[in-house]
Amino acid sequence: MTVGELGEAGVLARILAQLSPAEAATLGPGDDCAVLAQSGELVVTTDTMIEGPDFRLAWHAGFDLGWKLAATNLSDVAAMGAKPTALTVALACPKDTPVMLLEEISRGLSAACRQLAPGCGVVGGDLGQAPVLFAAVTALGDLEGRAPVTRSGAEPGDTVAYGGPLGLAGMGLSLLFEHCADEHGIAHDAGLAELRAAHAAELAAQFAPRAPIHLGVAASTGGATAMMDVSDGLALDAARLARASGVRIELHPHLLTAAFGVQVDVEVSLHAMLEGGEDHGLLACFPPGVTLPEGFHAIGTVAPAAAAPDTPADGASTASSLTVGGAPYTPRGWDPYNKLTTLRS
Repeated sequence: MTVGELGEAGVLARILAQLSPAEAATLGPGDDCAVLAQSGELVVTTDTMIEGPDFRLAWHAGFDLGWKLAATNLSDVAAMGAKPTALTVALACPKDTPVMLLEEISRGLSAACRQLAPGCGVVGGDLGQAPVLFAAVTALGDLEGRAPVTRSGAEPGDTVAYGGPLGLAGMGLSLLFEHCADEHGIAHDAGLAELRAAHAAELAAQFAPRAPIHLGVAASTGGATAMMDVSDGLALDAARLARASGVRIELHPHLLTAAFGVQVDVEVSLHAMLEGGEDHGLLACFPPGVTLPEGFHAIGTVAPAAAAPDTPADGASTASSLTVGGAPYTPRGWDPYNKLTTLRS
């Protein structure tokens, strides 16, 4: 049965039946607004995913897509040092979309909340019609009395650390374009089952990232001076954090390789670690001498800003914000308007 055949009320009833409640909700879906109880300041973030530039239905199962919708937003809440409390989800799709696809998306959303951020849940949203499948997710979080951990607090001498998978998701996307797309980059599912079997870890990281949401609060209580979600590539996001803090970040390849060179029995290259993106781990800085929270690995240090001003007119990162192995590094990564890396398309 399609969305057009069932109608809005019927589709919503099927979707809501798949969702787990949010513990913070004193009033959940069904009214004009949800009502949440908060103990501290509220953090809020919004992200969109659009069929075509952000995902391909030839590759992404509905469950995986729902999981990824949740994970990519929950990680932004965690990066502020907050506890995720609720999501709102707006979906728009063509009339001939199978209702089962939206049900699977809902199951994935609910499963990701239960496993990555227990107590968080979908509290409302919207359903509409569009030429392609479109999703907009807003995530809410509770700081629980803690100060937010921003990108701008890193200080020279800090330890740079990372928690979560690194590089696998970018490798998975490269494999998909290499084996399951034509010469024009159009996705197809021929050979997808075999690719999943041969490269299970890389494709799982791409389709359903295991974002380390619990590390956000751990970093905050552990003294983190700055933090951000790494979604667009470690090098690009590290340079962003460096510019926000007015410092330079020095990444050490030997530390990256020691911590992340082999993950789930997969060898990960330094290039994949630096530029892959979409793992949704957490990049954080900690004062010198502080014991890193379990799950974080030291990968570099914070140094004073380079003498030359780092003020690119186009907003792109420049090498003066970042060094890798002691050499200036011009970071590349994901940009929705420019293809900046060989690992993504």
